[in-house]
Amino acid sequence: MNDEKMNSHNIEAEYMDIANRNAWPIIYQKIGRECQSYPYTCLEAKKPQNKPLNRYRDVNPYDHSRVVLTRSERDYINANLVKMERANRKYILTQGPLAFTVGHFWLMVWEQNSRAILMLNKIIEKNEIKCHWYWPHGVGEDEKFVLSDVKLTVEQISEEDCNYYTTRVFRIFDMESSESREVIQFHYTTWPDFGVPSSPVAFLEFLKKVRSSGALDPEVGPPVVHCSAGIGRSGTFCLVDSCLVIIEKEGMESVNIQQILLEMRKDRMGLIQTPDQLRFSYQAIIEGFKRFNPNFKEDPKMEESIYSTVAEENEEEAPPPPPPRAESLTRAPARPLPAIPTSASLGNLNYTRSPEGSSSDDEPPTPPARECSSPASSADDEDDEPISVTESGENGETLRRRRTRELAERVSVMKKRARDAERWHALKRSLYKPLTITFGFILAGIVIYTYVKH
Repeated sequence: MNDEKMNSHNIEAEYMDIANRNAWPIIYQKIGRECQSYPYTCLEAKKPQNKPLNRYRDVNPYDHSRVVLTRSERDYINANLVKMERANRKYILTQGPLAFTVGHFWLMVWEQNSRAILMLNKIIEKNEIKCHWYWPHGVGEDEKFVLSDVKLTVEQISEEDCNYYTTRVFRIFDMESSESREVIQFHYTTWPDFGVPSSPVAFLEFLKKVRSSGALDPEVGPPVVHCSAGIGRSGTFCLVDSCLVIIEKEGMESVNIQQILLEMRKDRMGLIQTPDQLRFSYQAIIEGFKRFNPNFKEDPKMEESIYSTVAEENEEEAPPPPPPRAESLTRAPARPLPAIPTSASLGNLNYTRSPEGSSSDDEPPTPPARECSSPASSADDEDDEPISVTESGENGETLRRRRTRELAERVSVMKKRARDAERWHALKRSLYKPLTITFGFILAGIVIYTYVKH
């Protein structure tokens, strides 16, 4: 046990040093600067025919690691194969599908022999559509998707609610070969955009469940991991999982979290989007080492850790206002990051934050909205997307009424803008003809006068 504690000392000491110096933004910026020297290109993503297929203009797949579709009119999809050889892990990181890329998404799952989809976002977050609803709305043959463009059908065969995440099993049928395959979706429903789960405990239980399914094993195709852009929450999941595997194989002292993140960023840009996500990764790796290591004797009080699954219910209140995605790769927050709550196994990692420290709800004023980073595509403007999860403190009926009211207000505003625009265009049209005629008479008069005069 003493050896195990000594092995964990390096990362814990590094964690404490960064925390005591309040240096998470500095470390995060340093990682961003190192990535700016990478020579990788995104030429395919920037081709005119492929630009509409990107959810965000500044989140593009590198050419050397992008996933190539083989049975499609276009071989492009915004996805990268991220490899971590030391952990014997491969992941496909991708954006949340757009309305017109759902077929591409499922074709990628089929062609890459993926056995799991890890969805780390909700369909709608903070009244913004983050991902198109890409799976059947119900169980059974009657609800299945028929994707004629890629010659696949997708049928949902089961669904299980596990409190803060949901699992669904799908059967994909290939209409060309008449083969079928089952794929499981792990849908983490309480991880806020640009934020972190309220504790690593529930996240580690989710990771344990994914691992036990065999979806991460090297014998099957790489899991498809996505959030909205496929870099923030997705990158956090993959970094924590890979580091814990390396710790299991090589020991805690062999892991350099920042170097592993830099290595993973060579396959997909911008993995981990905020200093807070980087800090949470350290925290989850330290806690995961103690929970997953069979030789580590756990404190009996661990079960009473304040990191409980109950806390996950209120995560929606915690996320900071989202920065623009491009700036999130390099810019540090204007304020220090908040302290991390105490855990039975992480109690010794607490530090005294400076008086000006703030909670994750108390961030700098909201910067420009992130819509500026998204393409002008109808998929991000849809108002008829289904709502996937009820929020804490509200029953289903109340939530539906509130969502309906919000939707009605948005539609009303859009209609008013449309009416105002139509009036303006009508006014321009009504003035155009008289002005044209008048101008024509004046011009004709000038011509006639000039002719008569000469």
